[in-house]
Amino acid sequence: MNWKKYYEDNLVSAMEAVNEIKSGDAVVFAHAAGEPKTLVDAMVANAANYKDVTVSHMVTMGDGAYTRPKYKDNFTFNGWFLSGTTRKAVETGDADFTPVYFHEVPDMIRRGYFKVDVALVTVSKPDEHGYVSLGVSCDYTLQAVRSARTVLAEVSDKCPYVYGQTLIHVSEIDKFVETSRPLYESAIAPIGETEEAIGKYCAQLIEDGSTLQLGIGAIPNAVLAQLKDKKNLGIHSEMISDGVLELVEAGVINCKEKALDPGKMVVTFLMGTQKLYDFVDKNPMVELKTVDYVNHPIVVAENSKLVCINSALQVDFLGQVVSDSIGTRQFSGVGGQVDFMRGAAMAKDGKAKAIIAMPSVTVKKDGTMISKIVPFIDEGAAVTATRHDADYIITEYGIAHLKGKTLKERARALVEIAHPKFREGLKRQFETRFNCEY
Repeated sequence: MNWKKYYEDNLVSAMEAVNEIKSGDAVVFAHAAGEPKTLVDAMVANAANYKDVTVSHMVTMGDGAYTRPKYKDNFTFNGWFLSGTTRKAVETGDADFTPVYFHEVPDMIRRGYFKVDVALVTVSKPDEHGYVSLGVSCDYTLQAVRSARTVLAEVSDKCPYVYGQTLIHVSEIDKFVETSRPLYESAIAPIGETEEAIGKYCAQLIEDGSTLQLGIGAIPNAVLAQLKDKKNLGIHSEMISDGVLELVEAGVINCKEKALDPGKMVVTFLMGTQKLYDFVDKNPMVELKTVDYVNHPIVVAENSKLVCINSALQVDFLGQVVSDSIGTRQFSGVGGQVDFMRGAAMAKDGKAKAIIAMPSVTVKKDGTMISKIVPFIDEGAAVTATRHDADYIITEYGIAHLKGKTLKERARALVEIAHPKFREGLKRQFETRFNCEY
């Protein structure tokens, strides 16, 4: 096959590309920073030509225009994770949400639970052999490409060429649209006093040679900032962001002692600034693999000295963790939290730690504080991680280790790391609930 001729023959404008979408189709976007801006904008601009097109994805960094009421006859959003621009449509009943563990998404596509007629992806420029890289999004994106009837690719000279399970031949793509638009970036979250304190407590549980799973935001960055004196750390994580770069440059993260994929930072997607995207470009230390590998609990369990750090919206006296809903309001999604918590629980070396790290309170816009440690989860809230999954809970006030603890021991440990303003009230609620003195 003359791949260059095939590429040139199928190089079209964005509007020509989205004409491949038909009414009734199920359209899936590449994940997070891999979402193709130009193609999505063209799809929305072409809305009048569609009826009942279903749009699905996990995290979006775009404006979610297809969820707006004026497009309700053209698009229906079915989210596998909700973001700031998509959750309102679910709240108003104009869209819906499907609960799913992140590691299950590729298999849900293979089995037909999640239909994919058209996949919209961002890819790098082709290499000399006609292969492009999915760049910053491998996760379920590769399976969407494999399963779709039609694949539309935004070929961006700003997309890094990342190694791993990201490479697809141009012959697997139906239409190409070339752009120079920068990828979506995620700003570096500032670290405040609360996050710094949480980071210090988390760092106490990380020993030399540990393999880390981290998310994005101020708390993961605060944890990383406390690890400069550690040695031979590794990464096996659903994602990384800019926070890891300083530790890689300092030699702290070198992946030398990893039991699984030694020498490699293994992730399933990337979300950060252009500095991160430049770092991963053709970097043999970084490999993106599909989420049904990276996040599968059995694979996670193969890592040595695993420390996984995630966050939550609420934790009750029993250790039930609520991370993706606020009462009956669907806020986000499970992501990889439970994948890694359960993988850590199965780890063969017996040294894994699953940490839920969160500020002790939520501060509302009017300054009102609400305790994140509660006797009972909010009515209608969904339990993300069960009390059986809970291991370490950390706030700026300390560490509560729940594994192997009784109900009363758990509750007491959690009260001790609650915000001081709420501790006396929580102690009284403890006595009422358990019919004993605190």
